[in-house]
Amino acid sequence: MDYSHEIIMPNDDIPFKMFIFEGKDGKYVRGKHWHNSIEIFALLQGELEFYVNEAKHPLKPGEFMLVNSNEIHSIHAQKRNFTVVLQIPLETFKKYYTDERFIYFTHSRRLQDEEVMRVIQNMYEVYTDRSFGYELKVQSFFYHLLYLLVSKYREVNVDEEMIKNTKKLNKLSKITAYMKENYNSDLSLESLASTFGYSPTYLSRMFQKYAKMNYKAYLDNLRLEYAYKALVNTDLSISTIASDNGFPNSKAFTKMFRKKYDKLPSEFRKELPK
Repeated sequence: MDYSHEIIMPNDDIPFKMFIFEGKDGKYVRGKHWHNSIEIFALLQGELEFYVNEAKHPLKPGEFMLVNSNEIHSIHAQKRNFTVVLQIPLETFKKYYTDERFIYFTHSRRLQDEEVMRVIQNMYEVYTDRSFGYELKVQSFFYHLLYLLVSKYREVNVDEEMIKNTKKLNKLSKITAYMKENYNSDLSLESLASTFGYSPTYLSRMFQKYAKMNYKAYLDNLRLEYAYKALVNTDLSISTIASDNGFPNSKAFTKMFRKKYDKLPSEFRKELPK
């Protein structure tokens, strides 16, 4: 399993982030992670498997998945797909918070699902066309999307445990952001706990209870995520990739890679499109 915290930044010309899912070529696993922003995956072609808080949500063309702030999720893309991803800063919804900077949107299907998909597709087409004044047109679609979300998908009655988990994941987000900056160094539980003013035992319990995995597994899988990208995007040797990304040796990297992707790093690299 692979949890990591993402820091979401808007595009320069619009107040949110919109892009094509990086797993579009298939044979891709984005491990479990969370972030403060609201995220929407709109599947136009192909198929995806989404996991949100351990619940499986398979997507077919014309369907989308809405991920709430600090909701732990992962994506499996075994086949090629075309998916538009929107990441909306949480502050966008501040007028509609229910409690303690909290807002929650349902995952259940609604009569407006087709309209949401149509709006997102229009946004993407206008944005990529970039004709004169495209920013205004995109934002007009964007505000219609926000209206649909707060009027049709927002849940008002949310239990206290969910709010508590969100607050704890906010604290963990600061820690995992630090880990992303230092993942390739010797990052022990003890040193990390000291940096953030916790005891090692307490920090370990935080990971286990709120991130649903232990600290060591989180760090190992964070390193694997970066090593995967180096394997795909560079010509570096397997041993160099292992060393650069914090693994003690290439054997340890190969063992973990094979466990997750069911093949050796060298085999995986040979199968990449030229």
